[in-house]
This record gives sequence, C-alpha cells and structure tokens, in this order.
Amino acid sequence: MAEKVRVYELAKENNMSAKEMVKLLNDEFGLNIKSHMSMVGGSDLDIINEYFAELNEEKEVKKPNSKPNKNKENKHQRKNSKDYEKDFDDEEKPKKKRKKKNKKSSRSNKNQNVEKKDDGIIEIPETVNVKTFADRLSQSPNAVIGKLIGLGVMAGLNDQITFEQAELVALDFGKEIKPEVEYDAIEEQSVQLDYEDKEEDLKARPPVVSVMGHVDHGKTSILDSIRKTHVTRGEAGGITQHIGASVVDLDGRKISFLDTPGHEAFTEMRMRGAQSTDIAILVVAGDDGVMPQTIEAINHAKAADIPIVVAINKMDKETADPNRVKQELMEHGLVSEQWGGDTIMVEVSAHTGDGIEELLEMVLLVAEMRELKANPNRKAVGIIVEAQLDKARGPVATVLVQKGTLLAGDYVVTGSASGRIRAMFNSTGDSIKEAGPSMPAQILGLSDVAEAGDMIYAVEDEKTARDFAEKAKEFKREEHLKAKANTNLEDMYSDIKDGEIKELNIIVKTDVKGTVDAVSQSLAKLSNEEVKVSVIAGSVGGITESDILLAQASNAIIIGFNVRPTQGALERAKDNNIEIRTYSVIYEAIEDVEAAINGMLDPEFKEVVLGRAEVRDTFKIPGAGTVAGVMVTNGSVPRRAKIRLLRDNIVIFDGDISSMKRFKDDAKELAQGYEGGIGLNRFNDVKVGDVMEAYEMVEKERN
Repeated sequence: MAEKVRVYELAKENNMSAKEMVKLLNDEFGLNIKSHMSMVGGSDLDIINEYFAELNEEKEVKKPNSKPNKNKENKHQRKNSKDYEKDFDDEEKPKKKRKKKNKKSSRSNKNQNVEKKDDGIIEIPETVNVKTFADRLSQSPNAVIGKLIGLGVMAGLNDQITFEQAELVALDFGKEIKPEVEYDAIEEQSVQLDYEDKEEDLKARPPVVSVMGHVDHGKTSILDSIRKTHVTRGEAGGITQHIGASVVDLDGRKISFLDTPGHEAFTEMRMRGAQSTDIAILVVAGDDGVMPQTIEAINHAKAADIPIVVAINKMDKETADPNRVKQELMEHGLVSEQWGGDTIMVEVSAHTGDGIEELLEMVLLVAEMRELKANPNRKAVGIIVEAQLDKARGPVATVLVQKGTLLAGDYVVTGSASGRIRAMFNSTGDSIKEAGPSMPAQILGLSDVAEAGDMIYAVEDEKTARDFAEKAKEFKREEHLKAKANTNLEDMYSDIKDGEIKELNIIVKTDVKGTVDAVSQSLAKLSNEEVKVSVIAGSVGGITESDILLAQASNAIIIGFNVRPTQGALERAKDNNIEIRTYSVIYEAIEDVEAAINGMLDPEFKEVVLGRAEVRDTFKIPGAGTVAGVMVTNGSVPRRAKIRLLRDNIVIFDGDISSMKRFKDDAKELAQGYEGGIGLNRFNDVKVGDVMEAYEMVEKERN
C-alpha cells in the first residue's frame, strides 16, 4: 500500500503549524482537507513532497543574495500560501505549471476529493446527519433517504444516522467508509502548539532529577544538603520561597531537582503522557536497607524508563552496611558498577555532607551519556509541576520548561487555563524575565488553577490561548478526565481478537518473596504469538495506592496472593477501573490469565466485598474461644458473609463467622459505624489492629 501520512506529521516535517498546512493543501493543491488528522497519500503526497523539495532548493539558491525577511525571524512562524506565490512568482515557473495541472485534475467536484485523498475510503463520524452523509458520498439526499427506507430506517434530511446504517447505504452505492478519527481538546493543544525541532537547532540542557526512596531514608535531608551547599551559598539567609523545584550549580553545570515528586507524583504525570524526569536518585538508608517503598520507587522508575543513581545514605552511622544494601538491590535488578553491573551507587551522608559532591558528579555523568538536548530558540513548551490558589496572588503554577524559552509577558495555555504571565520567579524567589529548557519557574497570571502534569504552551496572542482553553474546558466537562487504564481479564479476549492488546502487563503482590519469583516466571511462560505477558513489578506486601498508580500508568492488572488492598487502594482502583484479582493458590491465577489470553475466560462466580471492620479489642470466652470486639469502618458485615482476617494487609485467615453479637444479642448484620462481637470459625489468633474483610461470591451470568 502506498505511504500515507497525517497532515500534522507533514506539517512537523516542514516546520509549519498544522493549521497552516491544512490551508496550504486546500488553497494550493485543491485538496479537501478537513483537519490536521486527515491522511494524505499516493500521488497527492508525491506532488506535495516535490513542492517542498523545490521550495527548499529555491531558498538555498536565493539565500546568498536575498534581503533579510522579517517573516523568517521566528522559525516557528511560516508564510501562508499567498506569500509563497508572491515571493517565488518569477523563479517558480516549472512549479506553477505542476500546480496548475494538479488543480485542474481536482477541480471537477469538491466532494470527490474526500474520496481521492484516502484512495476511495470516505471518513464518516460515528453519527452523521443525512445531508452531510449524502454530500460526502456525492449522492443526492433523496437517493440516500430512499436507501435508508429500504433498510427500514425512516430519516429526514437533518436526522442523524449511525455509522452502521451509513455503512450499509455506502455499500449500496459501491463506496467504502471508515470511522472518522476523533481527538480530544488536550491532544489538539499538543498537535497544534508543539512540533519536533530540527537536530541542528538542539543545544545541551541540564538534567531534571527526582529524588525517591523509602520514608525516613533521607530524601529531604539529601535535598537540603545539596541546596545548602550549592543554592544558598552567599545568601543573607532566611526561608526561600518554595516552588516545588530547585536548581543547583556545580562549577557552572546546572541540575534541576524536582522537590516534591516521589514516585507517585511523576507517575501521575507520566499517565498524562508527560515525562517530567530525566534521572532518578534512589535514596536507601545504609543502616536500614531496601524497604517496601524502595521497591515501589524502583518499579516506578523502571516503568518510566529513566536511569537510576543510588545514594546509600546515613553512612555516618556505625550500623551502616553498604554491601548489604547492594546485595538487596541486586534482588531487584540494580547491580552496582563495582560488582560488574551498570547502576552507579554512591555512599553519602546528608548529615555530614560526605559524598554529596560525588553524587552530583555522577548525576552529571549519566546526563552526559544521555546527551540531553532541547531547542531554546522557540515558543516554550513545559509541564506543570505544582499549582495552587494563592489568596493574595491568585492562581500560581510552577512550570518546568522542556523546550524553548518562557518569557515574562508570554501568553500561555495549559489544559483549560490560559492567561498572560505577569510575573515569574526562580527557585530562590527572585523575579526573573525568562526561563530556558530544564529550568523551573513560578508564574502568575493564569485564569484558573492548572493541573499538575498538564503541559503548558506559549502562544502568539490572548485569543489563541483563550480558544484552546475553552475547548479543553468543554472537553473536561464532558469527560471528567476519565482514567485511560481499562484492562479487565473478563473482556480481554475480545480486545485481543480486535488486535487492540499486544501486551498484558501484570503487577504481582504476595505475602512471601519466593512466591513473587514463582508467579512471575509462570506468568511469563503464558506469552504467545498474539500477546506478550509481562510482569512489570513484583514485591511483598499488601496492595497499596502506589500499586494502583503504577497500574494506571502501565495499563496493568494487579494479581495478589494471600494479600489484600488497603481501603484507599480499593477506592482508587474502583474510581479508575483498575482490576485487582486476589488468589490463595498460584495455579488459579495461571489458569485465569491463560484462559483470558485464549479467549475462553468465563467465570461462574464473582467476588463482592461487602465491608470491613477493625478489631478494637479481644475477649476469651469459655467454650467459644476468642471473640473480637470490632467497629465496622466501611460497608457492612452480614452474618452469612465469608471473612478474611488481615494483618498488615496480609491474609492470615479465610473462612466463616461462627458467632456475631450486638451487645448481648445475636445479630444478623453489623452496619457501618456500629460496634459488635465476631467470632471466627476454629480460629483464635485475633489481635487488636487486625482488619476483618467481609465478602461473598455472587453467581455471574455467562456471556
């Protein structure tokens, strides 16, 4: 099949805006291009490429003797089609003849151009009115209405018909249609306001670094130590204005640190398609070793595909053991360079400052290897790191510039917020006029509070900014920013058949380490020609909100063995349609995933969680064993329900209720907010702080 490209891609290749390219193709080539998402191919694409090739040749010929042209000062600004005709009127005779020939061939009927541009396939929306549909088919409305009547569809000129109905009518006329490509208002901002820079325009930029690790391992202390040495040196003192990012200077070489993003924050940004970080510093306490949040941070950094530099902290303590830390990190795929691996590990002490200089040097070394570059000479594109409403100053946002240079006074748009930058500050609170690639800046002047993770674009004028923001506001109102993740084993086989799923990502959580490896290996063996099964993360412990975030960002399902999700994780998973499946034996999970891949999964029963109760006290009852005094914290606990007893989100009992009382009376159910006593069948090892999860298995209709 002949090559086809979208109009916005063609625009990027030729350093034009998508809007200008649509106008050029319609005005100069007689094509009926509807939007920047339309396709161009075949002889049309050949003629267009020839046009730009000749145009570039003419520019090279004219360049030595040409006079300066103000329109060429900004590389992201291009001339419209009339400017091209005027400037090249004398020199472009061969091209003029070709263009006339092209116009002549496409002048017969404008509706034929819709057919021609996609080799006879006409794009139709999911629903379309009869008149528009008839125009696109190049048929009279009466003829189309007649065909619809033959199908039993009574529709007038302005009535809507479905794509399926339109497809049947089109076949009767010997035409082929396909669904029109739809895109949202946020994507439109990216397509219209951003473009790929030419290699020769790129210049080296500082790295952007996030600091991650387990709580209390010294993330904040290391940042404070770095800032004390390299940011506030020579200042009078006092508390600087916190903007969520800081810049350090190491002998003239800059590094930008994002202060706040733990692994959850930058994963949330990545879910929106924004890569905020170039390098991750993983802080591990030398006296404590690898902990659950350390593993979570490793998994999130790997999922984001960013290199990790390990800072083994608290080396001033006598109990610090860096070799033990390195050994534990090996179990999670991070092997020290000293041990033959490729992960840089630096021993530091945030308390004494030892090793901090070397850590920064290693960060710069990794950055140098990555050859980080950006074009500073263009309209700015950045990402919102933090945003809040200040009572005195209005909406405030911290921007990390990624491309171009952001200037005070620029008109900007980010999501549904827009405005003109009326003030801009750096990480030390000083007023600044501009911020280049990798530089953070706090800006004032937006119409509304921006959303962390959204992209921000500098535009030509206020109207452009406001128009894009209004479209985004309407889109957000309709969509409510629904989560993209939507993987479910029960309907996965249909997606596989449609070719929509090529890879099944799984996150494994278990009660013991050995199970993680066993499950990961077993699941990986299920890959076939249609689907690759990938265990993207595996660790010991209950299912947390961090796991849900990683599942969102990676479009993964979560499989747990003898573990349960926290209440927060359950709620977040439900809100974002993330599937959590829990099992007590490995083979059940293997069978479920294998059946889903083969398109045969059809479970008869589905688990429904009814409620949770927290154990507040325990009582020894003669002849009855241990009875737990509980408070129902969520949902309700019926007497008929099955009970899981959770200790630190690990399942230690799964069975029936032997007794339930409300005060001294037997009870059939304990509702949310009520206290009562619950005895578990043949189980007495209940402790204060345990959580009882009530559930039942509900029969599910077969498809």
